[in-house]
Amino acid sequence: MDIRLIIIVTFTKKAKNNVKLNRVMAESVNIQLKGNMSFDVDVDGHRIVIDSSSESGGNNEGPKPKSLMLVALAGCTGMDVVSMLRKMKVPFEDVNIEVQGDITETHPRHFDHMHIIYRIKGKDVSREKVQMAVDLSQEKYCGVSYNYKSSIRLTNEIIIED
Repeated sequence: MDIRLIIIVTFTKKAKNNVKLNRVMAESVNIQLKGNMSFDVDVDGHRIVIDSSSESGGNNEGPKPKSLMLVALAGCTGMDVVSMLRKMKVPFEDVNIEVQGDITETHPRHFDHMHIIYRIKGKDVSREKVQMAVDLSQEKYCGVSYNYKSSIRLTNEIIIED
C-alpha cells in the first residue's frame, strides 16, 4: 500500500483587522512524504529533501526543518547586506554568514535565540558601512528577521577580515 501525504502551505498578508491586503506576492511550498520521516520538498521548482535524525525516527536524508529556519535567516539578511554593500561600493571579496540558534529543552522545542555572525573579507572594508548594511537589513528589509523577532531574540556581530 502506497501512503502519500501532501501538505501545501500558502502565506498571505492580512491587516490587523484580518482584512486581506493587496499582496505583493504569495509564497507556497509543497512537501510529499517520501518514507519514514523524510519528505520531498518543492520550493519554487527547486527540489530538496528534509528528514529528521535517526534518534528522532528519521534516516538523516536531509536537513531538519528547524535548521532551515537558520538558512532562511542567513539567506535573507545575507542577500540584503551584499546588495547594500554593492550599492555603497564597498570593496569586499567575500561574505560569509553564520547563524547559531539556541533551542529550548521543553516542548514545543523552539528557537529562543539566534546569533548572526557576518564575516566580511576585503581590504579597506568600511566597518561603518557594513554596520549600516546590517542594521538596515535587520531593522527594515529582512522579512525573515521581522517575522522571527516576535518570538526569537536576535543578536549579531560583524567580523572584518583582510
